[in-house]
Amino acid sequence: MAKASSQGSVSKPTETKEETESKTKKTPAEKATAKKTTASSSTKKAPAKKTTAKKETAKAKSAASSKKKAEEAKAADLADMEDEETEDILESNTEPSLHEVHDDSDVKESDLTDESLLEGIPEEELKATVEIAPPKVNSKSKSKRSRSRKQAGDSSVALLTGDPVRMYLKEIGKVSLLTAAEEIDLAMKIEAGVAATEELEKAEEEGIELERRERRRLSRVEQVGLDAKQQLIEANLRLVVSIAKRYVGRGMLFLDLIQEGNLGLIRAVEKFDYTKGFKFSTYATWWIRQAITRAIADQARTIRIPVHMVETINKLVRIQRQLLQSLGREPTPEEIAEEMGLTPERVREIQKISQEPVSLETPIGEEEDSQLGDFIEDDAAIVPPDAASFSMLQEQLAKTLEGLAERERKVISLRFGLEDGHPRTLEEVGREFGVTRERIRQIESKTLAKLRHPSRSQKLKDYLED
Repeated sequence: MAKASSQGSVSKPTETKEETESKTKKTPAEKATAKKTTASSSTKKAPAKKTTAKKETAKAKSAASSKKKAEEAKAADLADMEDEETEDILESNTEPSLHEVHDDSDVKESDLTDESLLEGIPEEELKATVEIAPPKVNSKSKSKRSRSRKQAGDSSVALLTGDPVRMYLKEIGKVSLLTAAEEIDLAMKIEAGVAATEELEKAEEEGIELERRERRRLSRVEQVGLDAKQQLIEANLRLVVSIAKRYVGRGMLFLDLIQEGNLGLIRAVEKFDYTKGFKFSTYATWWIRQAITRAIADQARTIRIPVHMVETINKLVRIQRQLLQSLGREPTPEEIAEEMGLTPERVREIQKISQEPVSLETPIGEEEDSQLGDFIEDDAAIVPPDAASFSMLQEQLAKTLEGLAERERKVISLRFGLEDGHPRTLEEVGREFGVTRERIRQIESKTLAKLRHPSRSQKLKDYLED
């Protein structure tokens, strides 16, 4: 049985190498069919990929839109904070109190490098050709020191050309920043120098003759104080640039903002009290901002607006921006007036005052070959044909009046303003001739009757409008 079963089972024949290759190879028709199948399957998968891509694009657009809105809201908030800060500074005319000066100053040492100071400043501001040099403190030192300072100051002449802002930053960047201990040391020297100056001036005013040694000592202390003041100023010039760049685009050149900020820095050096415990940069920031904001209020506009009105305009702009965000449209004067507690007429008046004048020479068009003044009509200008016609009419009137008596001609000229364009009343003409108004009326009536004669009136009828 076992043998029979083994004989009954038929084993598969072994395939040769040629038969295997022939089965593996496909005919051109089979290859074409396979390609079509692959293409159709990939086509079926494509819509799914497109749908995914559309979803990703929509998500990206949504994210970009939300990011843009967040940036706009942040910019608006910063603008509001800046306007409020500007108002506070403008309203104050006195030295800042302790609660106004705090140690968490937003100006860091990393913000005072050359690269960070130039961030956010438009290129046209960087290339404005205005000379600017570090402020100097009056010194009583002798010729050697003055010669060395003169040599150091010669570099400021180069600032007239090229890129003055970068050159100025390079100049002030040579002075290293001060530590808190160094600031206190310089402040103590400044204080001693001021005391020495006051003592010398008092002695001079009262006619007190100081000993030679005492006078030399006081003069030396005074000079040390002046040098310390100069050093403290120069070490903080980068702080001025860091603050001034926040006010670019408000109507003043960047270099003008720096100069105004430098004046505030000098004021801060003179008023700094090291015994209060805060850093000088924290204290100086307030004075620099005050100097810059006051300069903008006084100088930025073509037509100067008083500081108190600038504060009102800033408040109106801030409220208008807030209402625009909440309402989703431009607020009306009535809505702004309700928020500000003013009348709508007063709001319209403030808006009119806040308008900036526009130059008639402003370029118009992409090629900038036209000016704004070319498109504004001058209502007072006389059209050339009308001017020529009026001139001919005057000549014809003069010829027509030549045939009248001198008194009649004078009365008509005064009554109708033919000479200066200002007609006179009967009473005024009567005073001119020393007669009554009734007599002038009779002369006028008689003269007009003469002028109505066809021999005279015909020449003037051509000038009558239809």
